[in-house]
Amino acid sequence: MSLFNSLRRMRAPLLARSRIMPALLPCQKRTYCPLLPLETDEIAPPSDITPPFNLEKALRKTRTAEDAWNTRDAVKISMCYAPDCKWRNRSQFLHGRDEIQAFLKTKWEKELDYRLIKEMWCYTDDKIGVRFQYEWRDDKGQWYRSYGNEMWHFNADGMMSRREASINDVAITEIDRRFTWPIGARPDYHLGLANSPE
Repeated sequence: MSLFNSLRRMRAPLLARSRIMPALLPCQKRTYCPLLPLETDEIAPPSDITPPFNLEKALRKTRTAEDAWNTRDAVKISMCYAPDCKWRNRSQFLHGRDEIQAFLKTKWEKELDYRLIKEMWCYTDDKIGVRFQYEWRDDKGQWYRSYGNEMWHFNADGMMSRREASINDVAITEIDRRFTWPIGARPDYHLGLANSPE
């Protein structure tokens, strides 16, 4: 049996002990990560999921972040970060909620019809590593898929105190899009990045 197939057959308790997620483990659905109903724009308070993390909490934290970003509400999203949170996003460096809000508002003025998927890769007591992909188009109709990795560090209250993100954009055609659900949270029928070829 290949190493890949062996990893996929691991049970959750073993994953919890190793604290490593196989890269292609299917993203947990809302039945496993009970966050919020699809019809609401509310975001779970970050204090609901606090360190120290275990497997279930790290998965829930990742899915909560994905759902929050898919609202594209810069003010609500910024409240998930500590007031003095430090960011590196690509080559930009931000500090504090005001700068985060301004950045996100500008981001979604440029990145239209944005849809995001995050997948947890690994975690420690107060850190989570994530890979993600999102699709968007510019105001001229050109579509892109952006590939990224994030490092998250959380304070004791469950708010993110540091975010490091490296992202690359790839131009795609509209027919190549994979994320086509209605704008908002990813529905349970979408398996996330589990079947992504990249």
